[in-house]
Amino acid sequence: MTVKQISAFLENKPGSLASFTTILQNSGIDLRALSLAETEDFGIVRIIVNDPEKAILILKQEGYVCSVTRVLAVVFEDKPGALVNVLNLLGGNDINLEYSYAFLAKKENCACMIFRVADNEAAIKVLTDNGLKPLCQEDLESMFS
Repeated sequence: MTVKQISAFLENKPGSLASFTTILQNSGIDLRALSLAETEDFGIVRIIVNDPEKAILILKQEGYVCSVTRVLAVVFEDKPGALVNVLNLLGGNDINLEYSYAFLAKKENCACMIFRVADNEAAIKVLTDNGLKPLCQEDLESMFS
């Protein structure tokens, strides 16, 4: 019940992200989610894509330093306080949230978030015990068809 996130280092200069995403586009890779964190000299782009194996192979061939991390993709009701409830479930069960970012899907009335936690298995148990089901890669793809 996890999805594969690709993290890659980018130089912090004009056009770096455009070049990176053009490589994906030209290879037929479709972005599902993207997060960018930066420092003065470089950035770390985190992406969820339709074909992570192909994407990582292509990016490494193009000289990018990148890795794959298993993260949680969680869909919940799009209403005020829904994210707070998810965060309280995790924090209240001593599950550390390292970072998070949102993504869009073609499903109405839902909020979609990526969560990087210290313990995926513990987080999955807490979420499923409370009626939330983290998505697997196949579930994620069905949201975009």
